[in-house]
Amino acid sequence: MLNYYPSWKNLLVAGVLLVGLLYALPNLFSQDPVIEITGTRGEQVGETLQQNILAALERAQITIKSSELKADRLQVRFRAAEDQLAGQDAISKVLPPEFTHALTLSPDIPGWLTAIGGRPMNLGLDLRGGIHVLIDVDMDAAIEKTVERHAGNIRTALRDEKIRYVTVKESGNGVDVRFKDAASRDQAEKVLRSEFRDLATSVRDEGEEFYVRVFMSQDEERAARRLALEQNITTLRNRVNALGVAEPVIQQQGDRRIVVELPGVQDPGKVKDLLGATATLEYRLVHGDPGQAFEAESSGRVPAGAALYHERNGQPILLKRQVIVTGDEMTSASSGFDQQSGQPAVYVNLDSKGARRMRNVTTENVGKPMAVVFKEKRTVGRDAEGKPIRKWVEEVINVATIREAFGRRFQTTGLDSAQEAHQLALLLRAGALAAPINIVEERTIGPSLGQDNIDQGMVSVAVGLLAVMVVMVVYYKVFGMVANLALIANLVLIVAVLSMLQATLTVPGIAGIVLTVGMAVDANVLIYERIREELSIGSTPQASIHAGYERAFSSILDANVTTLIAAVVLFSIGSGPVRGFAVTLAIGIATSMFTALMGTRAVINLVYGRKRVAKLAI
Repeated sequence: MLNYYPSWKNLLVAGVLLVGLLYALPNLFSQDPVIEITGTRGEQVGETLQQNILAALERAQITIKSSELKADRLQVRFRAAEDQLAGQDAISKVLPPEFTHALTLSPDIPGWLTAIGGRPMNLGLDLRGGIHVLIDVDMDAAIEKTVERHAGNIRTALRDEKIRYVTVKESGNGVDVRFKDAASRDQAEKVLRSEFRDLATSVRDEGEEFYVRVFMSQDEERAARRLALEQNITTLRNRVNALGVAEPVIQQQGDRRIVVELPGVQDPGKVKDLLGATATLEYRLVHGDPGQAFEAESSGRVPAGAALYHERNGQPILLKRQVIVTGDEMTSASSGFDQQSGQPAVYVNLDSKGARRMRNVTTENVGKPMAVVFKEKRTVGRDAEGKPIRKWVEEVINVATIREAFGRRFQTTGLDSAQEAHQLALLLRAGALAAPINIVEERTIGPSLGQDNIDQGMVSVAVGLLAVMVVMVVYYKVFGMVANLALIANLVLIVAVLSMLQATLTVPGIAGIVLTVGMAVDANVLIYERIREELSIGSTPQASIHAGYERAFSSILDANVTTLIAAVVLFSIGSGPVRGFAVTLAIGIATSMFTALMGTRAVINLVYGRKRVAKLAI
């Protein structure tokens, strides 16, 4: 009896190993400091901008390694980290506001390798350094904001139908509308039930006061919370992109929490200010004259349909309650300076809905004043449990007379500084948060610690691999050397699969690789012990090899399937680090099955398979 593979199986094993080697190769190339320039909203980076940036670097006497213009970004490569930091300062001075830059590391891979899709695997926060932030979304505030929006829509619907009401008051998860008579109440109830089909309605009488309550059902509340979480994730992603971070991780955790991981970022104060900022603009018409505003402030009686605000100099002003447009309807914003006054300004573009409303209002109110309200949620203290107390701070930053109708694009002045204009433009570009957020956990990992983790992980893999290889050679001789070849091939395949999937390697992931190194030879141990048993009962060497691989297969499959089930469970219910461990463990199981069964069998067949031998070196 002879043991040999058909040619296609040998070619399959050789092909898999060759592909694995090719796609693991990018991880061996050195990492260069790189600055990536991209558009904040998908703008294309052109040759003109590239030339401006290169000229700025040349003026600053900063040497670059290369610059490459890709489909949606410009990549400037430096020889040292010091040049990268100096280049960041030079680039930021000439970079237009609609573009952003990110500091990252990129391997200098040959073109032929990148042409076939060769890319190194991503490194996690614990290996690269950066900031980890766990954010809690204030769901109660999300419900309040939704109810506030419903209240405004209810007022509009009743005015359109010319139904007189006394008050519209927000209460809990709904809105109470009070009427003077039952007939108006009943008419309004029909209109509101028809207009707001997703909301529930109820009626009640309290003496001579008649009420309609419009409120959210449990399903509507759950939908509002889910929408707030999704919108906050989108907004935070936009803000992080505007901050200029390469390969950020922003994902949901549970029903109300968001995980943000920013590799390479080392300024937690700036990150927290940007992520937690809740600032927007509102445009409203001015109500009455300054005398009425002073009277309302002194008496405490505000006219119906108006709200009392203060300008930055402390002067009171009455504005109409109806908001023309808000930051939610702004598609883009950039900072600059007003050409006439030289003051800091924010240039705003509205979406089609907001532009139409702005044009209608300005057309009807030419010659009347319009105010710009700056709204920001600030932390004003902490409660007994240590949680931050945040409240809205609203101030009028600009009052101007409408000279002519305008719609989609206009500018806003009245800001204190160019820095405030830049920050406000950034927040408006990113969008408003659907609900306030609280940072409940924050970790900063330095780049030196990340490098230490990489070095220690490499040492642990090397020590584990060497120890297993020595034991296998001492105990199984030639067969042990074959198992060691399979073990090295297994590591290469794990790295190749992680690179092809663009998975993120973390410290727990390295632990999974170390565990796989120990487990990968289990299959070979089972096979070799079975071969020994066959030899001890008098089977020929060729028959023993055949029986060893055939009869040990079921035990190997059972052991690996149970471990794979554990890896799937860890991935399903675990968080980031646990998932990283589960991914590398599952990949290691799959690759070790291939190398231990097909790989070693192919080598053993080449060594012993086509000849008659009297003894096996096992």
